[in-house]
Amino acid sequence: MGKLPLGLLQQFVLVARLGNLSRAAAQANLTVSALSHQMRQLEERLERRLFERGPRGVTLTVEGCSLLEAVGGHVDGIEHALTAYRTRRHDALTLSASPGIMSSWLVPRLPRLVAAHPELELSLQSGSTLVNFEREPVDVGLRYGRGEWAGLHSERLFGEWIAPVAAPELVARMGDTDPRDLSRWPLLGEPAPSTRWDDWFKRSGGARPKRYVAQFDSLDALRHAALEGLGVGLGRMVTSKSLIDAGRLQVLGERYMAVKEAYWLVYPPRSLEHRGLQLFREWLLAEAEDYRRQMSAFRPGDTAMD
Repeated sequence: MGKLPLGLLQQFVLVARLGNLSRAAAQANLTVSALSHQMRQLEERLERRLFERGPRGVTLTVEGCSLLEAVGGHVDGIEHALTAYRTRRHDALTLSASPGIMSSWLVPRLPRLVAAHPELELSLQSGSTLVNFEREPVDVGLRYGRGEWAGLHSERLFGEWIAPVAAPELVARMGDTDPRDLSRWPLLGEPAPSTRWDDWFKRSGGARPKRYVAQFDSLDALRHAALEGLGVGLGRMVTSKSLIDAGRLQVLGERYMAVKEAYWLVYPPRSLEHRGLQLFREWLLAEAEDYRRQMSAFRPGDTAMD
């Protein structure tokens, strides 16, 4: 078999942990086809099947799990040891965020960042899995939660509000049906273990229907279903406000519910002296303050369910 190149094992560990060739290829600065070819090359050299390939990603076989257990910690140790020898570019910034806030909130604002700091080179990674700052070359992240991430610096950007939203086509089909009586409307179920609908009915009154017209395992798919008029979804304002402003969705009734989670700027201690992060942070906090003012005017305070 000969000696296996370290790079091949590093890429194996990356793919194994992410379970997604596209995201792993982006982090490794390779094309998906090139990375896939290298994983097959590794399987051929080991004469073992390491991955099961499916339409939604890759999963480890039993032998793939054994290899990850055997080499993962060693690869981490080597990469950690080499960290101090890597040259960090302070005009380059790698950022990770969930698809929702990335496409709906951050990307529309980026032209202002580029205009203010044209020297910054941005690398954006979008994914629903939380990035591991110890293992991945990411400088900063935008996260949704309660700010409880051990070992990381967390700065609260803004809170979140939800409200029932529906496509105008669905509203027209429902005719005179009272938008405040959601038990008579087709509802779209959120990914487990969400209890948002239960919370909504508990705080607004009324009874939830016995079943949803459809149940989804991703918020992105649910949002598209709402846009197509399939049913009513509980829209997060961060991702729904632009669609409401464009007339593609409308809020049913006049109530908004605050949730306990918020959006945070998160980064590891190693990023504190990163000049690119300092510029991005200053710009982002100003954008967040402006967004909070916009939402205060957009959301009627006297109808909020705090």
